Amino acid sequence: MARLPRLTLPGYPHHVIQRGNNRGLIVNGPADAEMLLSLLASNARRFDVAVHAYVLMPNHFHLLATPQADGLPLMMQAVGRSYVRYFNDLYGRSGTLWEGRFRSTLIQPERYLLTCMAYLDLNPLRSAIAGEPGDYLWSSYRHYAGIQADRLVTPHALIWALANTPFAREAAYVKRVSEGVDPLESEALTRSALSGWPLGDAQFVTELEKIAGRRVQIAKPGRPARPGLARAG
Repeated sequence: MARLPRLTLPGYPHHVIQRGNNRGLIVNGPADAEMLLSLLASNARRFDVAVHAYVLMPNHFHLLATPQADGLPLMMQAVGRSYVRYFNDLYGRSGTLWEGRFRSTLIQPERYLLTCMAYLDLNPLRSAIAGEPGDYLWSSYRHYAGIQADRLVTPHALIWALANTPFAREAAYVKRVSEGVDPLESEALTRSALSGWPLGDAQFVTELEKIAGRRVQIAKPGRPARPGLARAG
């Protein structure tokens, strides 16, 4: 799978995946989960990154976050280093904990933000470690469902647009997650994050290319046509 050199742009939501080395565990229990989430919360504030949604799984985690400036890689680097020190000291181990650098991509919020949030919330169900999204303690679902406030979470503007009152927004969000995610969209969300290619329509991708000043989509196969020459038909 072709992978784009990491593209991080301020003001756009990014879908982030960080895996454990060799798919190994990154948390061994609630205390580890609390430590990792605490590091994410403190460093999100430090580096001005709004974390809209997350799910912490036994061997990887996902974030949906909007950075300002270059805050996202700085946050991930700080969290990664601090958590590895904690984890290695606690369990008497050494070496890396992560499967290389984190993976991330930009997503078009109008088309994919709520879908990506539902995709994260349903991850524990897909892995058969929870029966309902609200049963799982280590995701942002409980915050948006009105079960428990979460200091890590900063809602995106599209959440406020779901309804006019907190209760109605919570009900609308629960309904959205209950509708599930189309398998093709689920595959697209995973593939885009792992490859680094942005996820959105042609206009969104063109907008990103203008801002970034570089290609941000997979090139079509074959040589480009030479200027001024018609393709033989």
